[in-house]
Amino acid sequence: MEVQPNVALLAYDYPFLGVFWSMLVFFAWVIWFVLLFRIIVDIFSRHDIGGGSKVLWIIFVIILPFLGVFVYLIANNEGMTQRAMAKAQAQQSQMDDYIRSTAGSGGGAAAEIDKAKQLLDSGAITQAEFDAIKQKALA
Repeated sequence: MEVQPNVALLAYDYPFLGVFWSMLVFFAWVIWFVLLFRIIVDIFSRHDIGGGSKVLWIIFVIILPFLGVFVYLIANNEGMTQRAMAKAQAQQSQMDDYIRSTAGSGGGAAAEIDKAKQLLDSGAITQAEFDAIKQKALA
């Protein structure tokens, strides 16, 4: 008597709707945890409430997670939006300042040579100084 191994394809044991439902539940949990962590970060980053209020919100969100998150979203939706917008604008202005500082105000070697030529024409620098600035700009 020969015993054959129980080889069953996953598709036969786990139908398509079961796979779809499992994926839906998995992504719902991922979204839930992202939302939970986003709310916890928002609670700690708030400056308009004191430490006691933050502790109460955290306890509420941890003890009754579904109710706590939904109540926080309903009660603080406008504030969360404003804080997120302010943070995004601050980051954008910091990035713009950084780009302006690293890019310089000149416009490259051609602009430096043009400025040096204007200084040479006005007599503010000598031909040797102009040549040195030109070599430095082209290097």
